[in-house]
Amino acid sequence: MTRTDTPGFFADLRACMAFITILPTGKNPVYSPVGMIRFFPVVGLIIGTLLVITDFLASMVWPAPAAALVDLIFLVAVTGAFHLDGLGDTADGIFSHQSRERALEIMKDSRTGMMGLVAVVLGLAAKLAGIWSVKISCSPVQAMAILFLVPSFSRASMILGIKYLKYGRKGRGTGKDLFDRPLNSKDFYLCLISLGFSLLLGYKGLILISGFALGCVAILKFYEQKMNCITGDMLGAMTEVMEALLFMAAGMNVI
Repeated sequence: MTRTDTPGFFADLRACMAFITILPTGKNPVYSPVGMIRFFPVVGLIIGTLLVITDFLASMVWPAPAAALVDLIFLVAVTGAFHLDGLGDTADGIFSHQSRERALEIMKDSRTGMMGLVAVVLGLAAKLAGIWSVKISCSPVQAMAILFLVPSFSRASMILGIKYLKYGRKGRGTGKDLFDRPLNSKDFYLCLISLGFSLLLGYKGLILISGFALGCVAILKFYEQKMNCITGDMLGAMTEVMEALLFMAAGMNVI
């Protein structure tokens, strides 16, 4: 991708899709690291739309457990396991019980260690259980709405990570360009789309909103305590953890 700091609305959207998904974006999308941040939740809604379609087709052929597995495979495939890689690297670094500098070095290592493997397996298991729970505990309309919204909320969490924690690496890194300027309210307004849809879901929507708020606070506080910074890997890990958490929360039998 060709980098530019002043593309238009749709160019920023294409840049965001090219950065965090494997979805086709046409020829030569620009690389707009700061401009594409606001589109994280919008690309999440695009992923959510495709997830609803995937689930609908899978549910025509298989019962809920197998359809949930197909949904999970889709979520891994549509991102090229980009965020999962971040989850594994982050777990290897943060749980190495080393200094911050050494933990950042471990995250850069392309090899996955035991803690990374455990984190990826547990993350995928939690997400599978959450999707399965949503499918069997919610009405069909509720389930479709949750599948549509959760990818958006989880990707919106990255905006908060960029806003409230400083970038931790010296020099360049996968996420460094996202921190080129302080974020402002204009970077958050597209999050209102997901928020508005969730308010139509009744108590399940309130669970999503509450889970998003509490989950973001907990993860950012954990990152601050452990590392006092954030990286591209940690943003990816945040997306994966939030996605699993929100599916699990939405699938609870609370009423």
